Amino acid sequence: MSTEPPPGDGTTAAPHRARRFLRHNSLGLFFMGTFLLALAGQAVVGHAAFNNQLRTDGMALISFGAYVTTSDFAVDVTENWQSEYLQFFLYIFATVWLLQRGSPESKELDRAGTESDKEQMTGEHARDDSPRWAAATDWRGVLFSRSLGLAMGTIFLLSWLAQSVTGVAAYNEQQLRAPAASRS
Repeated sequence: MSTEPPPGDGTTAAPHRARRFLRHNSLGLFFMGTFLLALAGQAVVGHAAFNNQLRTDGMALISFGAYVTTSDFAVDVTENWQSEYLQFFLYIFATVWLLQRGSPESKELDRAGTESDKEQMTGEHARDDSPRWAAATDWRGVLFSRSLGLAMGTIFLLSWLAQSVTGVAAYNEQQLRAPAASRS
């Protein structure tokens, strides 16, 4: 039985396209939804804690919308991202050289280190449906073969930079609030 919509006025094509899109992208959509729910949860809990601190300091409470634009929220989010991407980065590079007997994430004990181009299906061993850079033998091939680790390392460094900048801003804001809290 065919899953293609019957020819006609096109009224059944849109639901079919939507179902196909959901089926072809369900993993990415699931993790995007999970990410957004976790971020929303962090925002709700952070807002409550932030307002509790403002109340303790005798200051006016802020709205949820105002909280998610503060440096306090940004520093909390980027601090989480920083630790997660550091773990991803270390995991990616550690699993090339370190082994664990019986672990499904580990290579076989006699296969530590990088794999050959043939095993990785890169360079002259790339298939026709491989990404173009997988077949490259110049700097693009080197970059492609390390792209996941480089991406995770770059995101870690960017989240570290963002956490540093927002951390300084949050600290400065706290210092400005401190005299007002001591006057009350």
